Amino acid sequence: MVKTKKWILAKKFDGKPKNDDFKLVEEELPPVKDGEVLLEALYFSVDPYMRGHDLSGLIGHQMIGSQVAKVSESKHKDYKSGDLVVGYFGWRSHTIYQADKPAGTDDTKIKPYKLPDFHGLSPSLALGVLGMPGNTSYFGFLELCKPKAGETVVVNAAAGAVGMHVGQIAKIKGCRVIGFAGSDDKVEWLKKEIGFDAAYNYKTVDIDKALAESAPNGVDCYFDNVGGEMSSTVIRRMNLFGRVSVCGSISTYNDDVKPKATLVQEKVIGNQLKIEGFMVYRWQDRWQEGIKQNIQWIKEGKLKYQETITNGFENIPQAFIDLLDGKNIGKAIIKA
Repeated sequence: MVKTKKWILAKKFDGKPKNDDFKLVEEELPPVKDGEVLLEALYFSVDPYMRGHDLSGLIGHQMIGSQVAKVSESKHKDYKSGDLVVGYFGWRSHTIYQADKPAGTDDTKIKPYKLPDFHGLSPSLALGVLGMPGNTSYFGFLELCKPKAGETVVVNAAAGAVGMHVGQIAKIKGCRVIGFAGSDDKVEWLKKEIGFDAAYNYKTVDIDKALAESAPNGVDCYFDNVGGEMSSTVIRRMNLFGRVSVCGSISTYNDDVKPKATLVQEKVIGNQLKIEGFMVYRWQDRWQEGIKQNIQWIKEGKLKYQETITNGFENIPQAFIDLLDGKNIGKAIIKA
């Protein structure tokens, strides 16, 4: 019998998650049946959406999330021992996966898949620049914002896995890019290493004055990971027919009572803005397209990435807490 370790939700979050909100338990797995594979986790992802996920009524349930896992045993014709699989199997060390299980029956609508050829790059990137965050950036920015060369793009949470990626795609497309991040070190990194035209520590600047300085002719595209009053400020600076891609609202995830922000409807109407939210599984049928293009940009030296790696399955909750405190640069990864 194989035992799996898994992290479950011990109690509902009250504000920021704490270590004692989680509990580590073990359970025995049944023998592998025909059509199934046994997976052993290698890398785990923690992401802001996990805090925004509705956990009501889920006390005692396993925490959600994606992982890269290795096939340890297979009784399915399409999988062999040693294959690497990406899937939303949650915070657990071992999983029995029914390989013919249709999409939409897990916590997300992205069906697990075998890792494509990364051309020598680390498999951990399947959880970042060559996975869900990478495709969130690729599709969520290009399909919704439709940037044009010469336009001005603003992105917040700009030193995170999605934000830095969006900013670099904008540069590839010939745009001027302005980023907001949560520390002076991140700001300098965005400007010197990633090539943002301007970047600011949102904790220490007046956002409206920063935009007046760096975007005197207004903002054309806004990729929003944060929400709240920052977004109201950016939207009031947008040009005629500006586009807003709403990816997240991390500024409010820890708030049980959501804060109010300045109304923007008058500006939205007057400048005929397009504001659209999205879930990345909208483009599941094009998933490999995004991965292939991001690999190409990396190989061409046009796309850089960063990982903040935590070692040890037992440290997943702390890595999640650190992510929400903004301690990571790029993608937060846990190595089992």
